[in-house]
Amino acid sequence: MTADHPLDRPVDQAEQDAFDRAMMRRCLDLARQAWGRTAPNPLVGSVVVRDGEIVGEGFHPGAGQPHAEVFALRAAGDRAIGATVYVNLEPCNHHGRTPPCSEALVAARVKRVVVGCGDPNPQVAGAGIATLERAGIAVTVGVEEDACRRLNEAFFFRIRHDRPFGILKYAMTLDGKIATAAGHSAWVTDRAARSWVHHLRGGCDAVIVGGNTVRRDNPHLTSHAVEPHNPLRVVMTRSLELPQTKATGEPLHLWQTDEAPTLVLTEPGANPMMQTWLRDRGVEVLELAILTPAAALGILGDRGFLSVLWECGGTLAAQAIADGSVQKLLAFIAPKIVGGRDAPSPVADLGLKTMLDAIAVDRAEMRQVGSDFLIEGYLPTQTATNP
Repeated sequence: MTADHPLDRPVDQAEQDAFDRAMMRRCLDLARQAWGRTAPNPLVGSVVVRDGEIVGEGFHPGAGQPHAEVFALRAAGDRAIGATVYVNLEPCNHHGRTPPCSEALVAARVKRVVVGCGDPNPQVAGAGIATLERAGIAVTVGVEEDACRRLNEAFFFRIRHDRPFGILKYAMTLDGKIATAAGHSAWVTDRAARSWVHHLRGGCDAVIVGGNTVRRDNPHLTSHAVEPHNPLRVVMTRSLELPQTKATGEPLHLWQTDEAPTLVLTEPGANPMMQTWLRDRGVEVLELAILTPAAALGILGDRGFLSVLWECGGTLAAQAIADGSVQKLLAFIAPKIVGGRDAPSPVADLGLKTMLDAIAVDRAEMRQVGSDFLIEGYLPTQTATNP
């Protein structure tokens, strides 16, 4: 495979920079091939270039398996000698489940390493770059840095805060409703937006809903084959008063675990008969002394999860925002109006009294997805309204 600019030494710095950016974008494309399957590790891709030609590529497929640089170096073989290696995240420098990638790069006798962004993991945090430089390898850091950081924002958040990254996704009409006053909600958005959400689920480790969503919508909460990975489906319910079957007599989608696993979080002693029925069908049930969004994230964090998608109703969404369990917001707005004084909104009462108390969304961006619009932004680092 030939690179976009088949030159080992571009004639000027501008051409070199453009070539580096193109190769880093290729690293990101490779990294995404493991979308949703690397937790607790990050998404990483790597490219080896010699004499203007890509001679090796690789990506990290999952925890416990070799890292991206190792696959790329294996593919390159002896052609890695004197080559430039591109990788979207700083090479690791410690012995974990796999040997250090920094040492593998030194042993391969590469000439230059281009890094998209540094690794915040204290076990790396500049040490990988330092190892390369001590070996006489030229290192360039910060190529396509914003894109590299965004790809692994959940990994960065977990490293810094020791808990999963929370994403709240909802779809609403122009007048701010997620369903009609009668409770009907299928479908607020069109097919393109729903496909986009299926892709998003494929990249998350878990998706959480409350009991009302289960009763009202009977959701699948899978990637619908848009992605090969399905998240763990999590239901939070204090009473566990949930239906077992559809009108046809078949179990609800969430209770059919052949396609994707389901975890139900409830309170001690809730509906013992339902707990037994669920466990008999392969559904995991856990009782938590205090059932809150933060407690749920604690359970999921213990499993090594990086990202959790909240697809819940307004009451649970408000609780997740209030206790700091949401960091990112994805709001789909459909060009429809349904009206209704009692029609539900995406976020219930947060206890805020004035517009001055409103939570400001940072770095907000808007783009069109099919006939709908998506607003994407981030909540402030400290969003808990009840500290």
